[in-house]
Amino acid sequence: MSSNSLFRKKSLTAIIKDAKDGLSDGHETGGMNKVLKVKDLTAMGIAAVIGAGIFSTIGEASFHGGPGVSLLFVITAVTCGFSALCYAEFASRVPVSGSAYTYSYVTFGELAAWVIGWALILEYAIGNIAVAISWSGYFNNLLGGIGLSLPDWLASNYDSATPETIAAAPHIAGIPFIVNLPAFLIVLLVTYLAYVGIQESKRSANFMVALKILVILFVIVVGFFYVNKANWHPFMPNGFSGVLKGVSAVFFAYIGFDAVSTTAEECANPQRDLPKGMIYSLIICTVLYILISFVLTGMVPYYNLKVNDPLAYVFTQVNLPWISYLISVSAVVATTSVLLVFQIGQPRIWMSMSRDGLLPKRFSKIHPRFKTPSFATIITGILVGIPALFLNLTIVTDLTSIGTLFAFILVCGGVLILPREEKSTVKRFQLPYINGQFIVPGIIVVLVFLFSKEIMTKLSFAGGWEVWKHNIPFYIFVLVTIALSYFSLTRKLSLIPVLGMLSCFYLMTEIALKNWIVFSVWLAVGLTIYFLYSYTNSKLATKA
Repeated sequence: MSSNSLFRKKSLTAIIKDAKDGLSDGHETGGMNKVLKVKDLTAMGIAAVIGAGIFSTIGEASFHGGPGVSLLFVITAVTCGFSALCYAEFASRVPVSGSAYTYSYVTFGELAAWVIGWALILEYAIGNIAVAISWSGYFNNLLGGIGLSLPDWLASNYDSATPETIAAAPHIAGIPFIVNLPAFLIVLLVTYLAYVGIQESKRSANFMVALKILVILFVIVVGFFYVNKANWHPFMPNGFSGVLKGVSAVFFAYIGFDAVSTTAEECANPQRDLPKGMIYSLIICTVLYILISFVLTGMVPYYNLKVNDPLAYVFTQVNLPWISYLISVSAVVATTSVLLVFQIGQPRIWMSMSRDGLLPKRFSKIHPRFKTPSFATIITGILVGIPALFLNLTIVTDLTSIGTLFAFILVCGGVLILPREEKSTVKRFQLPYINGQFIVPGIIVVLVFLFSKEIMTKLSFAGGWEVWKHNIPFYIFVLVTIALSYFSLTRKLSLIPVLGMLSCFYLMTEIALKNWIVFSVWLAVGLTIYFLYSYTNSKLATKA
């Protein structure tokens, strides 16, 4: 095995040709329906971004950061903005499904592409299992509001079941039968929508987005009448470090725009529409998140917001329970739309990996009638639905966020080494080149000066292994920052991709070390599969 074979790359022309041919099992199966336009892509981005974050994890972030959590949404949006611009450049140059996986195949080579594809599987699958279980909780609350309820053994799991639930559950061979039926059924429904076609999925996503935006705007307007400005002081009660404690919870809310790029082959004009859809959805969601954070922290003191349903909670505190119920309805719709977009995105990444020979051929089979990756969609439904039926998972924001940030870093880095395009006849988005030769080192020097105390604390080895082992990711970040500053100075690197890489890497350092370890184990499993199957079955390998 040569090192060159691990970094073999697919050319842009080969990737686009494969997509046009609709390859699966070596025969022409036809392409996918090209029905998505800017408004549809924007709606899909909003559908994925406005979900569990605004209805759940924003409470945890507000508890740590106070009103200053609004700054964290700005920081995260800017970070995602850098990445979104890099995604937009790739999407316009490589208008095929696969997202960061495909982009990495073009720039870094096969091994990096497999690693990022495997990381995206973690992001989509685990994230959707957690969202499905979260949806079940909201749905059960809705049933309770109209005087209905499911037996506890049909809406629970073994880990959280009470002795009363276990006693009431039917027993099969002496084992209590306890399942989370709502979580399983919503995955089944969403998988069906994703299976029968992008047209149906588009209509459903557009409807759900319109509904939940109306509800959120209503909540913002009504909530501002109940704001007590005294609750906004102090603005950062736990300092800037307290604001950053919510980074994974906040970033989890933004990862959805990545899923938009997986639908490239179903866009009417991907070169023009994909970049607009990603950027528009990011801007709209950021404004809504900032306004919601001000409403939440203004209606009740920040230290009361460590709850699972912060939006509903604050209106209960001001004696408006009917609005709490309206929010619960919107939460069910919001999490359904997140499930739908992610269930659409996951099979299309597998489809791209299968086309390249890294996964079995069946994963790239396109349904002759519905024009969707049918087998991959079914497998996605099984892998999400079965665990959601039995497991007790909270929203694994840290683990999902670390995989997404890793993908963003590779996309930003890929833009730096993407071959320059000759003059194109197709009008498309192009990332503006800003010479980072002096700007990048200058920004680093300013930040070091402003945050010298915090940096020295992290670089200090005081406290022994138990303390500084948690700063290992930060030490790596410092080395990467020095390297990128040097290359910016000597090679005049483009500013936006460099800032995207550094900001994403820094956010990764704010995620606990244990999640880095779990993520590393996941990558090790993926590499084992790659060397046992994908390396030898790769189309580039067979051509060689």
